[in-house]
Amino acid sequence: MSFESLFKFEQDLAEYTGAPYVVLTDGGTHAIELCMRYDNIQQTAFSAFTYLSIPMLMHHLRISYILTSELWTGEYQFHGTRIWDSARRLEPNMYRKGQRQCLSFGWTKPLYLGRVGAILLDNEEEYYVLSRWRSDGRDLNINPWEQEESFYAGFHYCPTLELCAKGSELLPTITPQSQQVEYPDCRKIKIL
Repeated sequence: MSFESLFKFEQDLAEYTGAPYVVLTDGGTHAIELCMRYDNIQQTAFSAFTYLSIPMLMHHLRISYILTSELWTGEYQFHGTRIWDSARRLEPNMYRKGQRQCLSFGWTKPLYLGRVGAILLDNEEEYYVLSRWRSDGRDLNINPWEQEESFYAGFHYCPTLELCAKGSELLPTITPQSQQVEYPDCRKIKIL
């Protein structure tokens, strides 16, 4: 199996956003999860006006968090971290040096593909680890995978190759945007 469409979409996104490296995932929430795990985040604060998967992710990872009244357009930062939820932003040269910006290509996002997300970053070692984590611990350059002798303890968070190919095809046609969306206040939900 060839992962060329995945590598090509990562490269296309890198060129478009100005990020030196891109790690594709199967969704924006999983992109944020991998970043939180990599940095071993124990506590943070972020906007209460976000999709409910984000407080649920904090709950699952046992990250202590505070929901703020911060309003945002396109993206918001997890305070005290270098991690951004950039699910509603996709623009040329949007990458911030030294940061990790997590994109989503789900329904209603600037580039709709379905279950695809991405991490924008500038550290080669972090790219190597995060890309293996998202791929069941595998190095996708080694095919077939049975030839690989050691694996990171990874996750099954790789997007489909068909969606990656579609992403490369559609990226040049999108209108750059930073969306303002009104999410309900997550301070009003209860996670059981």
